[in-house]
Amino acid sequence: MSYISKEGLEQLKKELEDLKLKRQEIANRLEEAKALGDLSENTEYLQAREAQAFNEGKIIELEGALREAIIISKSGKNSIVQIGSVVEVSSKGNKQVFTIVGSKEANPLEGKISNESPLGKAFLGHKVGDNVEVETPRGKMNYKIISIK
Repeated sequence: MSYISKEGLEQLKKELEDLKLKRQEIANRLEEAKALGDLSENTEYLQAREAQAFNEGKIIELEGALREAIIISKSGKNSIVQIGSVVEVSSKGNKQVFTIVGSKEANPLEGKISNESPLGKAFLGHKVGDNVEVETPRGKMNYKIISIK
């Protein structure tokens, strides 16, 4: 099971739809390559088969992710950090904002951290005013929760 926002779910569905459309393009490439003759030395055919295998693997992966997806729904409670929360914290005088998301949507550069990451796990269940200590690759860090949305 993996947690995902409604937006993330829509992105996965769109990507899956695009890959399914790409199937036909790849099938056409395979037919064109077959028409060229000897398949054992046909680079175009081998490349098309490789593209087909990659595309089908990605489709299977996305279909599995969609089957196992648990939609993050905001309960309206902003008293504790949960999946889907936007958390403002301070550490060593610096303020940061993190959104707690499922692992499929995590993107630290955008401030989206996974509920399975050390930081995400540490924040879950805490409330405004709590001090949270997190073991990071750079050592122990202390964060104070300023707000939860």
